[in-house]
Amino acid sequence: MPKARREIKPSDHPGNGAFAPRCAACPADFGQCAAVRFPDSSAAPDLVRLEWGAMDEWFEEDEPVYVHPRDPYKRVDVLASSRHVTVRICGVVVADSHRPHVLFETGLPPRSYLPLTDVRMDLLRPSNRRTQCPYKGTATYWNAMIDGTEHADIAWTYRTPLPESQKIAGLACFYDERVEITIDGERQEQPRTPFP
Repeated sequence: MPKARREIKPSDHPGNGAFAPRCAACPADFGQCAAVRFPDSSAAPDLVRLEWGAMDEWFEEDEPVYVHPRDPYKRVDVLASSRHVTVRICGVVVADSHRPHVLFETGLPPRSYLPLTDVRMDLLRPSNRRTQCPYKGTATYWNAMIDGTEHADIAWTYRTPLPESQKIAGLACFYDERVEITIDGERQEQPRTPFP
């Protein structure tokens, strides 16, 4: 199937930015500039910056890329484990598993993904929140109801993750930052991350 290509043509749109950029292309149907040049920059006078959100789709070779380009120096590994993982919210056990899959992602703390049969699904309600990760795919979130208090978007699942993260398909993960995690009887310190 042939791929559609759009020709980039110069525009008179002034643009904004540090070096008074000029739009290389600003088609009306994009709603924003698709490509911006920085001709007054000594570091990159002949380069063009393509705006991620202005494009319909991105590809790396023939593979679709989501959210942002993948970093070749970042990786995700998933390992099956037999460690005993317990998750508590306000003292209530919401998950208890001896079958976690531990996800290691560059620059982030390890995360335990647990089989849904080891999670108190009676305490979880689906959330409307969805996020995308270029390494794992689209996550759907869950709210926890504990003693009449809702803990919004506290857990997530990847129903159909990207190929490199297939081992977490259909497993649930909780924000270590917001719950009490115990691994093999030892309470884990809550990590500091850019996530809620």
